[in-house]
Amino acid sequence: MDADAIARSAANEAQPPTGLTLTERTLWLAKAGRWTEAHDLCQDLPNPDGAWIHAWLHREEGDYGNACYWYAQAGKPATPRGESLEQEWLDIARALVS
Repeated sequence: MDADAIARSAANEAQPPTGLTLTERTLWLAKAGRWTEAHDLCQDLPNPDGAWIHAWLHREEGDYGNACYWYAQAGKPATPRGESLEQEWLDIARALVS
């Protein structure tokens, strides 16, 4: 499943599709607004992938300081506060999902 398909599914389905990888499931939950579940799962992903999703989740939450910590753990520059969360999710998903 590619990033666009994950986004469509998260917008239209009540549950993630079966057969998703842990990364895909975490991205699906994040996109669907199921923050706590996505946050719990991203901690099970290996760094730097899990840390990158973790950073996005904390930026979405509004905890920019914590997000910056996780961007550093992911080896990524911190996304500025005013940048689109939607576009960043898509960028992350496209980078992590083949």
